[in-house]
Amino acid sequence: MMMTILEPVLIIGGLALVFGIILAFASKFFYVKIDERIESITQLLPGANCGSCGFPGCAGYASAIVEQELDITLCSPGGKLTVQKIADILGKTANATARKVALIHCNSGGKNNTNFKYKYVGISNCKAATLLGGGPNFCIHGCVGQNSCMNVCKFGAISINENAMRIINRDKCTGCAVCVKECPRGLIELVSVEKFVHILCSSKDKGVVAKKSCGANTSCIGCGLCAKNCPSSAISVENNLAKIDYSKCTNCGVCVGKCLTKAIVNYSP
Repeated sequence: MMMTILEPVLIIGGLALVFGIILAFASKFFYVKIDERIESITQLLPGANCGSCGFPGCAGYASAIVEQELDITLCSPGGKLTVQKIADILGKTANATARKVALIHCNSGGKNNTNFKYKYVGISNCKAATLLGGGPNFCIHGCVGQNSCMNVCKFGAISINENAMRIINRDKCTGCAVCVKECPRGLIELVSVEKFVHILCSSKDKGVVAKKSCGANTSCIGCGLCAKNCPSSAISVENNLAKIDYSKCTNCGVCVGKCLTKAIVNYSP
């Protein structure tokens, strides 16, 4: 009876010993040395795993920086200081760019500044709302107001003000661009925090139609006064809509004073 029990115990024990030796050998033979710089850079990154760099997580971006010599300025939440520290680890010269934050190019979407065709009662999703007759608001270019951008923001950077307008907290925004991808009308753009003058309209309708569609009467009418008076030629008008070239904009604010409909604002502190 004793031998009957002992035999399988010895067999299992022997197999465990053999497999243990094999695993120990394999761990040594197949060992891949991890560059210590990857761990150091991972610790420097904010750990938000927001995807603004194009990778699903900070660890993946850190690996790409070291192994693929990827651009070290892709982490928007990290900002200039993080870029400088990464550059120090790699022995490179930092060429840090200003942090980018989301901007909603629309003055409508609220309860008192939007003209509606009908009352939308479907699921609270902007893409779904646009599928129903092109959306509930007359302006087919404006904010649908179903909070899709706010719902996908991991950092609580988007909120609703007293007029039911979607607003972005520049201090909380990490520039992850998730809201940019979520907006079905392409109203959200990432811009440098060092730029304060913005056109808050995306309407490509002619002036008369745009003013009737937007209850706030703050839509761009494509008059071109902003472009004509911009001292740095940073504004152009195409398809009835003015657009700022932020690489040329100096934040002078001349266009703000020239805009007839107040579609241009200055967010300077």
